[in-house]
Amino acid sequence: MIKKILINKENEYFWENGDLHTESGMLKESQIKKAKGVIKSNTEEIFYAFDAGFSDKLKELKRGPAIMLPKDIGIILTTTNINKDSEVLDAGTGSGFLSATLSQFVKKVYTYENEKRFYKIAKENFESLELKNVVLKELNIYEGIKEKDLDLIILDLSEPWKVLQHTKKSLKNGSYLVSYLPTITQVIELVKKAKEYNFMFIKTTELLEREWHVEEQVVRPKSKMIAHTGFIVFLRKY
Repeated sequence: MIKKILINKENEYFWENGDLHTESGMLKESQIKKAKGVIKSNTEEIFYAFDAGFSDKLKELKRGPAIMLPKDIGIILTTTNINKDSEVLDAGTGSGFLSATLSQFVKKVYTYENEKRFYKIAKENFESLELKNVVLKELNIYEGIKEKDLDLIILDLSEPWKVLQHTKKSLKNGSYLVSYLPTITQVIELVKKAKEYNFMFIKTTELLEREWHVEEQVVRPKSKMIAHTGFIVFLRKY
């Protein structure tokens, strides 16, 4: 697992051990270990050294399927009323990025993954991060949910409406069911079916992220942006 982040210009380097060789020169292991702030390579290039935080470590995890990005995870965290005493369910797990992030904010995360290769990736990632409050299960959520009195359920599934009957039994009254969907036709189907299972439709949203270049008097939006990644549907049990 990475221990430090080293930044040179716009390049990020993740360091665990040993000397670090880059296009901007070499940094010795002994330098990096004690580095705080500015450090120079053997070619006098400036690097900025930081101890790796949780979000930094997520960047280096093994990937399988596409992950939910921080911009989308953020609105889920701030909308659904979860806190340090909450127990939540995430399905399907994929590479485990969402579950890992949730683990930093709630008491316990249960997560279901039915695809063996994704289950293996997520298991390795959780072990790498040494997460103690994530319970990974090799289960198909379409067949049912074992946990009850949950504070939040998040579904990253192709047909989430097929799980509504199970989520209704497992969520606390007033708690949120959130679904992450790539197409608007899936959103339409989910919202239509949700009313049959006592879920109130709160909103559907998508978030677009555009960074800006800021250098002295040169200030402009960057040409590349993170546009549509998925629709996030917020439902609430009543």
